[in-house]
This record gives sequence, C-alpha cells and structure tokens, in this order.
Amino acid sequence: MTRTDTSLIGALLDRRYRVDSLLARGGMSAVYRGVDTRLDRPVAIKIMDRQFADDRSFVDRFEREARSAARLHHPHVVAVHDQGVDSPGGSEPAPDGEGSSRAFLIMELVDGGTLRDLMDDQGPLDLHLALSVIEPVLAALGAAHAAGLVHRDVKPENVLIGRSGTTESGVVKVGDFGLVRAVASAGTTSSSVILGTVAYLSPEQVTTGSTGARGDVYSAGILLYEMLTGQAPYTGDTAISVAYRHVNDDVPAPSTVRPGIPPAVDSLVLRATRRDPQSRPADAAAFLSEVNRVRTELGITPVPVPVPASAEAQTVTAAPATQADPEATTITPAITPDTERTIPAFTPVTRQPEAAGPRGTMALSRAEDGLPPASPATREHRAQQATPSSGDTRTEDRPRRRNRWIALWVVVGLLLVGGIGTGIWWFNGGRWVAVPEVVGMQEAAAESAIRDAQLVPTISRQRHNTAPIGTVVRTDPETGTDALIDDTVTLVVSAGRPTVPAIEPGTPPEQAEQAIREAQLEPRKDPNADAYSADVPAGTVLTLSPKPGTPANIGDSVTIGLSKGPPPTPVPDVRGQSKDDAFKALKDAGFEPFEAGKEFSEDVPAGSVIRTDPGPGTTGEQRVGVYVSSAVEVPMVLGRSLEDAVRILGDAGLEPEVKGRGNREGRDRRDFGFVVGQDPSPGKMVKQGSKVKLRTIP
Repeated sequence: MTRTDTSLIGALLDRRYRVDSLLARGGMSAVYRGVDTRLDRPVAIKIMDRQFADDRSFVDRFEREARSAARLHHPHVVAVHDQGVDSPGGSEPAPDGEGSSRAFLIMELVDGGTLRDLMDDQGPLDLHLALSVIEPVLAALGAAHAAGLVHRDVKPENVLIGRSGTTESGVVKVGDFGLVRAVASAGTTSSSVILGTVAYLSPEQVTTGSTGARGDVYSAGILLYEMLTGQAPYTGDTAISVAYRHVNDDVPAPSTVRPGIPPAVDSLVLRATRRDPQSRPADAAAFLSEVNRVRTELGITPVPVPVPASAEAQTVTAAPATQADPEATTITPAITPDTERTIPAFTPVTRQPEAAGPRGTMALSRAEDGLPPASPATREHRAQQATPSSGDTRTEDRPRRRNRWIALWVVVGLLLVGGIGTGIWWFNGGRWVAVPEVVGMQEAAAESAIRDAQLVPTISRQRHNTAPIGTVVRTDPETGTDALIDDTVTLVVSAGRPTVPAIEPGTPPEQAEQAIREAQLEPRKDPNADAYSADVPAGTVLTLSPKPGTPANIGDSVTIGLSKGPPPTPVPDVRGQSKDDAFKALKDAGFEPFEAGKEFSEDVPAGSVIRTDPGPGTTGEQRVGVYVSSAVEVPMVLGRSLEDAVRILGDAGLEPEVKGRGNREGRDRRDFGFVVGQDPSPGKMVKQGSKVKLRTIP
C-alpha cells in the first residue's frame, strides 16, 4: 500500500471491518472511516504501510503494543478495539516482497478534531483553557504509566477533542499509545534510532533512543508550553537541529514569549522539561498533582474545551506516524515540506498542511555517518513522499536532493565543531558547579537552591544554640566548594536548642545518662542530691536538675539525684519505761534491744530505763542497748519503832544510822524507841548502800 492507495475503499479486512473513506494519511499509515460489520458500529481503521506488515519483528511488536493499549480503560484514552494482519492467504504476513498483507488497528471513532486544529483556530490558548486541556491529557498518561505503558509520542496531533453528547463542550482523548515503538522494531533496535516527533522529544530519547514515564512528562511540558505561547520552544530547518537543542538547551519560561503568565505556571513548565529526567515529576500522575495544586493556588477554574471549528463534521483518530525510506536500511524521518507534519485524522484530505518545521512522528537513524548507537543523530534522509504524477519525478528531484546533501554536510560540520567545543568545555570545568550559599535559609528554600545548581540535597539535623529550627547552619561540602554535577550535598539543618529529656522517676541511671547524652547534654551525679523515697526504688533516678523540658545549651550539665529507698525508722524514746515495756517497744519498731547495764539516776526509779544507745531518733542501727536505773528509793520509816526502821532500810539496801545512839552501853543492848526523823527524806532516790540518818525518842 502507498500513501495514495485508494484500492482499499470498500475492502473487507479480516472478513469483518469494511473500509469506507480516507480520513488522514501519513508516512507510515493511513486512517480510514470504517464499519465493524459484525457489531454494526462505526470505527476508525489505521492501516500500516506494507513494508511493516511484511516484517515479522514489526508484526510481533505491533500485536504486543496493541494488546497493551487495549487494556487501557480510561475516559481520556482512545479505545483500541482490535488489531490484526489481513493477508490474501490467511492471517499470517506474506513473505518479504510478496502478496499484499496489511497490518491494521481498529480504534474508537471520535467525532471532533485534534489539539493542533484548536491551536490553529485560536492561536495561543487562554490559561484556563490550557490547563483544562492538559489535565485530561495527564490523566490519560497517568493511567498508562500506572499500567506500565509509555506513550513516547505525545504531541497535539495525538490529543483528540471529540464531541460530548449534545453539549458544546469537547472531551479530550489521547491516542496512539505504543505504536512508535512497534515501528522502531521493524528491522532496527531502540539503541539505533531516535523515536518520536522531533519537536516534543525528550533529551534522553535523542541521546539514548529510550525513554520512560519521565520522557512523556517532558513531552507534556512541551505541549503545555506550546498551548500557552502558540509555538514550540525549539524550531529549525532540520529535525537534527531541533533534536540538538533538546539535548543542549533549557526550555525557556513561557512568560518570556507571552508576558503575563504567572510564575507558578512558568515553574510547572520548567520543572516538567528539565534536561535531567530525575529532576522532573516521576510520572504523569505526579505532574497532574502539581498542576492541580497550582490551579488551586491561583484560583483558576476549569472551562469547557471547545471542539475545533475547523474540524466540523470530521472524525478523529490517533495520528499516523512515519514511513521507511526505501533507499535506506534504517527508519528515517520524512520531513519534506508537504509531509513533515502529520495530517490529523479528522482533517479533510484536501486541507493543505503547514510547513512550520518537523512535527511528524519519525525515527532518526543513529547508524548513519558511522555515529555510535548512543550518540545523537547527525544525518537524516528525506523519503520520497510526493503523490505519483505523470512524468519522471526523479529527474525533477535531483537538484533538490543535491541541495539537501550540501545542507546536511554543513550541519554535520557544525555539529562536529560544536561537539568538540562542548567536550573541551566539559572536561575543563563544565562538569563542575559551586555549592551555592544556603546557610541561614529555610530547609525548603535551601533544597530548591541546591537542585537549581544541578546538585542533589540530603538533610541532616543537628541541635544548635542560636539558629532557629529548620534553618541551614552549614553544608557538606562547604559553600563555594566545587562539586560534580549530580553530586550529593548534605544540608545540616538546625533542630533548635536541646531540652532536658523527660526521664521518669524510677528510671535506671544508665538509661537516664544515655538519654541526656543523646540530647547533647552532660549527665552528672551528685550524692548530695540523693534522698529517701517511699515510692521510688533505691538506686534509681529520683530527680533531675534542671527539670525535664527545660531548654539548655549544648554541653550543659544535668544533675541526677538517686533514690535511697524508704527512709529508716528512728529509735523510739523509751526512757522512764520499765525494762519490759522498753524492750517490747523497741522490738515493735524493728530493733533488737539488749540490756547494756545499770546506772544511777536521781530521776528514774530503780528498774526503769535511763537511756538507750543509740539514743532516741537515731537511724541506721539495728541493735539498741538499754540502760536501767540502779537507784534505791528511800522507804518511809517515820513513826516506826527503831527495830522496824532498821529492818526496812536494810531490806532496801540502805544503811541506817541512829543519831545520838551508838554502842556506848554495849553492842548487845537492844535500843527501844520510835523514829521521829529521817534523812534523806522518804521517796528520794539514792545509791544503793547509802546511809539514812534516823532520829528517835526517847
């Protein structure tokens, strides 16, 4: 099949899908309106060029990608209903150069236009409308990324705006998931081609030929830039020149082209189009979250998306990609003025495309001119894509082809010179950046500054006596130090002044000391701070000084007071008690009493306790010596006969002495008389053996 093949009109593919009318055509496929005769429903039929259908590697990849795309069920994704290879002899592709096999894809038929038509109609879009378009695009891409599928060719031609019921508002859908990778498998590998549409290629697609979810984020950022400004950030006469700028230039802020765009929206575009994939949002869902946040911050309300006026009464499917150059062994872009832009599927066939630079899906060869597979492409072949007409077109194209070769060699020379200069710059300091001054900045602002310097921030928190919490106190490496791009810079962030930790009474002292040291304070034990406690076990923490929660400076001392256990019982006062009563009282108090001896006291009766050792109130001893009084109480002998008085005093251990009497008349003589006086007086305490003087009559 050629791009202008009309023999398919009326054909029945796979005995089911009838081909009705041509909707769009491109370098590698054509899109037709058709009917699923089994279900009697309108469909869009994308039929690939025969050169792909006859390639087994393409057919295998085409089937896998179609199955992956068919698993996506999302309101903003163009549904894929079926796929197959229609061959004269059955479902298998014909051998190379034989038969008329056709690989085809059956998709949802969307009534409306593409985002390209909307921008052609309105020019730069209003901010409200641009965000209302990008959000469903990111939602569709996010669903694909969650399913492990990468689009690889996000561009306005693949964003479809269809009519939604009877309303004027359009529904935004994304199509052509994974088809670019299927085309790349036809006779080549991902390391040998650059896949996608050059105006929306991510830098990694140019340099390595592979991409992931972050590559789709980059293309979506370019898409948002173009909606806001009305133009792609990079343009050029050749695809290679545009691809070169993706790798070496930073996308400018949209406000530099269209003043008045809020800085937050500028930041959205710039973050999505960072040359380093790791600096972009991780996937479309993360980018959508940032878009929603900015919309909320700016108070931007969603608006209905209009169906493009230029697409009235037309039908939309996914845009076709590119074809292979019959004169080359690898897939090359078709960028002649009349074919370099993919024609949208809903655009009338008679509509003339613009020639504003390379927009079509293409695969730039890396193998040309001896370039290594991983380096950017430096040469492109232009395919012969003009509609056949009478006469020898090859003769007419020779001058044009010669001019193209001259232009290509000029570009190659410029790229070589630029590459050498870039290499010299890179190895003589281009790889190095200075660590920016961020000391004193808040944590979030410092992280942003480090990332802007193409370095990777990490956070380490330390206490500081003066720096407020959350501010940077130093960096490692230090400010101004040269570091390699993408090196890690540690931001040491203040955690504020230390505070005395909350240590509960009863905590083992070792644990308390560890907690105090972890707070960058110094523990100290002071025996004078130890005290008795009936509630806290002996040997554990009783008090802290300063108290827990008190702010301190790094290195300040915290005194630990330990519990000495319950306070001891003092020796009770048993003086004046009888010995038996004193012994019982001491035993009840937990002591061991013993009789320590006798002592004389004028105040304590004989047999009563004079004192204890240790004395009353003393603590710390278990055995207590008890001293008993040895005093004798002088008995009452007044009025008694002398004989009785002598006997009574003798029984008391006292010696009577009769005043005025003696043995003057002989020792054997009994004296008769009555006691009329005694000294000491009755009741007085005297030592045992003391004399008691008696006066008698007669």
